[in-house]
Amino acid sequence: MKLSEYAEYDASRLASLVNAGEVTPLELTQLAREAHDEVNPHINAVVEFYEDAETVAGANGGILHGVPFLRKDIGAAEAGRLQEKGSRLFKGHRSNTDSYFFRRARRAGLRTVGRTTTSELGSTIMTESILNGITRNPWDLERSAGGSSGGAAAAVSAGIVPIAHGGDGGGSIRIPASWCGVVGLNPSRGRVSAGPNNQGGSFGLGRAFVLCRTVRDMASALDIFSGPHPGDPYIITQPNRRYVDELSQPTGRLKVGVARTSWGAVNLEPEVLRAVEATATLLQEMGHSLNDIDRPYKPEWYSSLYLDPKEANWLGEAASAMGRSIDEETLEPVNLKVYKFCRGLPSSRVPDKQQCLRRMRFHVGEAIHAFDILLTPTLPTVAMPHGGIYSATNSAISAEEYVEADTAICQYTGVFNVTGQPSVSLPLTESSGGLPIGIQIVGRFGDEATLVRVARDLEEARPWNSRLPKVRVGSSWIGLRHPF
Repeated sequence: MKLSEYAEYDASRLASLVNAGEVTPLELTQLAREAHDEVNPHINAVVEFYEDAETVAGANGGILHGVPFLRKDIGAAEAGRLQEKGSRLFKGHRSNTDSYFFRRARRAGLRTVGRTTTSELGSTIMTESILNGITRNPWDLERSAGGSSGGAAAAVSAGIVPIAHGGDGGGSIRIPASWCGVVGLNPSRGRVSAGPNNQGGSFGLGRAFVLCRTVRDMASALDIFSGPHPGDPYIITQPNRRYVDELSQPTGRLKVGVARTSWGAVNLEPEVLRAVEATATLLQEMGHSLNDIDRPYKPEWYSSLYLDPKEANWLGEAASAMGRSIDEETLEPVNLKVYKFCRGLPSSRVPDKQQCLRRMRFHVGEAIHAFDILLTPTLPTVAMPHGGIYSATNSAISAEEYVEADTAICQYTGVFNVTGQPSVSLPLTESSGGLPIGIQIVGRFGDEATLVRVARDLEEARPWNSRLPKVRVGSSWIGLRHPF
């Protein structure tokens, strides 16, 4: 197989070639390394390609037998591997836990060949850190790949691997999916276990899943990673059939709520709004009924969740266990300020997080219960230039200013981490300047099946896999996936 062919195929296609004997898992790993060596110096998406990658094993005959896979450097862990969380504080740290997530990955035949960049502690929407540098968007190297799963999104977009692990606590899968032009699903709370040592962490706000290029890969990943384990605090209704089988099921007529207005302090860019309106028109042509929806929550309800002394306590305990100090040499400016701010909060100013979550879930639920799905922008803007107010390396911003800024830019994503609903960013269109614009489809709690069917319909109507990133350095074209 040629490198250019490898970079064109999604994970499902590569697995079918392996199972047909047309290519071997070893050959795919070697191609992934070659792709990494070609592209990664320009985008800085992969912080480590394993030296022993060619000996990494996955189950023979699994759903994605032999497909190269990458792990985000925070969240679900592999025992014995480095997990530095994008932070100097954790430099050299190796996990002693093998997550259920990566046990399932191996059983499915995936071969994890390295780890991707993340913002420090997964805390910001731009993947740039003092430890690992700036991760660049394959569509425009001067713009952010998004975060905190920016390395995963950039690696998939550029063709290093067809599928990669990510994590989403407020948009960290969907944001980089939108800016890098790939598919990013945040599943329902409880759909994917965070065990064995993080079950119920952060009240279920964060979930692990993948970034990929096609809806069929998204469906396969749901089949691979879904399912409860003993000790999981959130056990939800299990699917009636395999998610890949949903690809052949009719969608039916749906009631669609459409967000055409800003839900936060960042205004909706005109081209993003046009992308929402074009998708709304398409859904209407498919026979679905549409009604506009207003912002279903107050931004201050969401921002109140993120200045939490308990998070600072966790970080302090982790540093103490490693015999390290928390200071300007170990934490980036914004995260150090947030840490100090939370440590100094008097008890009278600490909100009841459970009550904040309950209030937000109730009001959002009341506002949207009539709809089968929601259509929103993933983000109010296209990919932004590096740095600025959203970077953890920005020393000029205060802790409170950072949280307000994050709430404003994540206005359509974080709310559904709170409600626990599944939501997917689809790369349905692009700006006049050639940058991807992600459109978010939100389902009812526990109903990923409907999202799979709707996403299939939209992919068939507006195919995106032929729109490829224009990775450019100076006047020379580089990259594996040929630009159109």
